[in-house]
Amino acid sequence: MTHSDDEGLVLPPKLAPIQVAIVPIYKSEEQLEAITEKVNALVSALKSKGISVKYDDDDNRRPGWKFAEYEAKGVPVRVAVGPRDLENNKAEVARRDTREKNSIDWEGLEDYIEKLLEEIQDSLFNIALNRQKESTTSVDSYEEFKSVIKEKGGFVSAHWDGTAETENKIKEETKATIRCIPLDVKEEAGKCIYSGNPSKHRVLFAKAY
Repeated sequence: MTHSDDEGLVLPPKLAPIQVAIVPIYKSEEQLEAITEKVNALVSALKSKGISVKYDDDDNRRPGWKFAEYEAKGVPVRVAVGPRDLENNKAEVARRDTREKNSIDWEGLEDYIEKLLEEIQDSLFNIALNRQKESTTSVDSYEEFKSVIKEKGGFVSAHWDGTAETENKIKEETKATIRCIPLDVKEEAGKCIYSGNPSKHRVLFAKAY
């Protein structure tokens, strides 16, 4: 849910139904046959590595249309192959997250794509983790809680006494509710920001938008 841009989804490779889309660029059947012969070997090599790949040789849609479709769907890696690429023994490889394109040697291309998928996965995870940290504020008083909810937004980490009554009161007054109790929550003795009653750990509050 945190990965997207103005062009559509940006899917982490481990979640993407299609991790690599290969699009041929050609003007004749002879060119398509030559590209397909080359691409079939790449498809087999990628599948042997457990990578999900689609070779889109549908001749009812132009390459530009296919590029836009795979961008919108968030496919992590797109490979384009045309006659000139075959001559130079290369392929154009585009990554969805940064939209960076590179001309890559055909030899070892499957290894390059495998490493690229790992790099994209790590990059998206770190971006999401940093965004989460930047959007989370720890507070120890109800006044501070209300101020952060109103002015900054995001997640607010605060002590809660564990009762539905307190949660409902906070919701009535601030429109913020408990989003979750983090799986890695630390046991931390404190006082509920609203009732002042004992609390064993913090929870995450936020407003729904």
